[in-house]
Amino acid sequence: MSAPRLELRGVSKTYSNGGLPVEVLHDVSLSAEAGTVTALLGRSGCGKSTLLNLSGAMDFPTSGEVLIDGRATTALSESELTALRRRRVGFVFQSFQLLPTLTVLENVELPLLLAGAANTSEAARQRLRWVGLEEKAASMPYQLSGGQMQRVSLARALVHSPDLLIADEPTGNLDTASGEQVLALLGEAAARFGATVLIATHSAEAAAIATVRVCLRDGRVEGIERQ
Repeated sequence: MSAPRLELRGVSKTYSNGGLPVEVLHDVSLSAEAGTVTALLGRSGCGKSTLLNLSGAMDFPTSGEVLIDGRATTALSESELTALRRRRVGFVFQSFQLLPTLTVLENVELPLLLAGAANTSEAARQRLRWVGLEEKAASMPYQLSGGQMQRVSLARALVHSPDLLIADEPTGNLDTASGEQVLALLGEAAARFGATVLIATHSAEAAAIATVRVCLRDGRVEGIERQ
C-alpha cells in the first residue's frame, strides 16, 4: 500500500509569547490520501490555521514530523522547499489575496510564472474556464464579486495542478450560493484532479463535502470521522 500523500506524526507546535512558551498544537497525528477532502473543525484558536501552515511547509513543527509523499518537510533544503511550495502546493485564503494591480488572468498565471513554466496564459485560461470565469480574464479584482474573487483564487491555486490544496476558511466571506459554488469546485479538485484537499472551516456545509473530518480542541485532535 502506498504512503499517504500527507502525514502528520505526533506533531506539536510551540510559539513564544513575551518569552513564555505557548503550545498551539499538541501531539497531532493524521494522514490524507490523494483525491480526498479533509476538513479541520473547531473553534477559533484551536490550531486549524497552524496545522494548515505546517501541512503546506510554510512553517515547521517544534516536534514530530510532517511528511509529504513520505518525506519530512524538515529534511528539505531551501531550494527543495521553494520548489515544493511553488509546484506541489496550492493555497486558498478567506480574504482571496488577489493582487489588485493585476488582471484576473495575470493573477491566475502568477504561480506558473514563479515556477518558470511555459504557455502560462493558456493554462490560466483553462483554469478560469473550469471555474466559469473565462469571460472575466481581462477584469481587475475590484470589478468582481466576493464569490467570483474566490473562484479566481481557486483557479490560481490549481493552475499548476498541485498535489496538495490548502484552503483556510474558503467560504468564510461568501454568501450561501457563492459558498456552495466554491465547495463544489473544491470537491471536484479532489475527485477530478486528484488533489489532496485540506480545509479549515467553521462551516457545516464545508464539512459535509469532506471525506474525513478532524475535530480539534485546544490544539489536540478530539476525534476523526471518516465517510
